[in-house]
Formats: sequence, structure tokens, C-alpha cells
Amino acid sequence: MELIHTFLNLAAPPFTFLSLLFFLLPFQIFKFFLSVLGTLFSEDIAGKVVLITGASSGIGESLAYEYAKHGACLVLAARREGSLREVAERARDLGSPDVIIVQADVSKVDDCRRVVDQTMNHFGRLDHLVNNAGVTSIAMLEEIHDVNDFRAVMDTNFWGFVYMTRFAVPYLRNSGGRIVVLSSSASWLPAPRMSFYNASKAAISQFFETLRVEFGPDIGITLVTPGYIESELTQGKFFNREGKLEVDQEMRDVQVNLMPILNVGSCAKAIVRGAIRGERYVTEPAWFRVTYLWKLFFPEVVEYTLRFMSMTRPGEPSREALGKKLMDYTGVKSVLYPETMQGTEPKRD
Repeated sequence: MELIHTFLNLAAPPFTFLSLLFFLLPFQIFKFFLSVLGTLFSEDIAGKVVLITGASSGIGESLAYEYAKHGACLVLAARREGSLREVAERARDLGSPDVIIVQADVSKVDDCRRVVDQTMNHFGRLDHLVNNAGVTSIAMLEEIHDVNDFRAVMDTNFWGFVYMTRFAVPYLRNSGGRIVVLSSSASWLPAPRMSFYNASKAAISQFFETLRVEFGPDIGITLVTPGYIESELTQGKFFNREGKLEVDQEMRDVQVNLMPILNVGSCAKAIVRGAIRGERYVTEPAWFRVTYLWKLFFPEVVEYTLRFMSMTRPGEPSREALGKKLMDYTGVKSVLYPETMQGTEPKRD
């Protein structure tokens, strides 16, 4: 057995290198050809049923509007019923022929079952499941009073997706449907103070990559890994070190600092376009894909940069981070952040 591993240790690296050298370009050409076909023969979702979680604000809200413009019937789920009603009304005005709302918390398994049941009772079918609901946390591990307070991050960001998918799978298989998964570039970028959030997004990505193998061609999966997008998360709403949900835009500036934030409407348009084309991956803004390559080939550089820009010396307040100072001194926030985020706080629960 040791001899086999010794042989593989010597043979696997050069074999992989030669495979990349000879097959990478043809494979990329083949993928480009498939992408062109997907563009020419995009899925017509007019009249089809799309279920969106976390639809009361942010990316989920904008996805509802984008699907509505394509004539899809919508099921909108979130905790805030009043906000859902407003989103539903606008979605109807934008072209959705039928919209229902379901007040639900995806971290609760019974709520997820109820959302899918109400979808089937009303429409009798399900074509797209958009797993979008999410929360974030910003706290250094050593500053956290009780790590159990942060179970909510994994309960919503990971288990909420698992519950919704498990109940929806039989109906998606019947319709040859698609799951749109809102993961994040945080699944590969180790931003400090966001360890629980980053871990939940990495778990989502690997979970649905595995489901690609299990589902095969029966159910399509579009894995979305956005960069910094205009939403409640980038407006400063997060769980603090006490495990309490708060809005702190100064702390948001520490975390995001000099990274440009994309308008949420543009992001939603790219996600829906990618989903109906059958794309496996969507990263928006598209340039953010290079951060994955940096993390893959130069992990030490990425870690040092994040530490240098976002961390402070022991005893110094987080708000003294270099990235935030540079943004404050130069006034570039007005250029990097959308106008809707200038001094605007997200909705509070």
C-alpha cells in the first residue's frame, strides 16, 4: 500500500500538469460552445413557478422583480410579511401573472415544509427553487461570549437551504427544474470577523456541488457566488459578538472598506440570466472571479492583505482598521458604494 502511495506521489503531479497543458484549452472551448447554446436556447420561464426565500429585501427582492419581468409565477417567502406584500405588489406590476407570499423562517424545518406545501397546493408545480435567505455575523472568535449564540448563522445559511431543497426535490425532479443557490465569494475569501458566515457559505457550496453528482441531469444547479452586493448585509446588518442582531454601518465600513459594492438590480439580472441559460456558476460582478485564483495560487498574499487592511493591533478598536481610515480620508465611499447605501439603514426586524 505504501508503495502505491509513493508511486502516486511521484506520478500524479506531472500527470495533472500534462493533462492541464493538453486538455484545458479544448475543454474551455467546449464549455464556451455550451455557453453559446445556452444563450441561444435559454429556458422560457413565462408561466413557470419560482420559489424565492429571503424575498423581502436585498438580492431576494430584486430576484423577484427580475423573474417577474420574465413572466414567472412567484412564491415569496421571508419572515417580514409586510415587506413581502410590498414586493409581491410590485412583482405583479412588473409582469408576474400570479404571486403568493408565505411568512416563514427557513431555519425552522416545519416552516420550510409549509412553504413547499403551499406552493404545490396553489400552483401544483415547482420549476425553480431560489435558496437566498441569509444572515451574517461580524465578531472575532475570541471576543464572542457564547459560541452557541451563532448557531443561527448556520441554521439559516446552511440548514435553511438543506430543508428547502429536501422538500422541493421531488417536485423539481418532476418538472426538470433548477435550484439557484446563493452562496458567496466568502466561501473562499477568509475575511476576518466573519468566520461563521464564511464557513456557512463554504458548506453550502460543497453541499450543492455534491448534489450535482446525486441529481445528475434531472435537476440543474446554478451556484451563485456574489462579491460585495448592495443588500442588508452590506448595509451593516449583522449578529454582533453578543449574538444580537444590530445595524452598525461603521463596522460595515471596516469589513467592506475599499471594495466596490455592486447595485443589487444588476446582480439579480445576471443571476436570472445565468439560471435560464443553465449555467453552473455565476459570480457577480464577474471580475470578482479573480479573487478565487488569487486565493488558490497566492493564499499567503490574500491572507496578509485582508489582515493588513481589516485588522488592528491588539487593544485598538476595530474602527481604526487601515481600510476604513483610507476610505474616510479620501472620501471614496461616494464612488465605491451605491447612492442607495449612503447613510441608508436596512429594515429592522
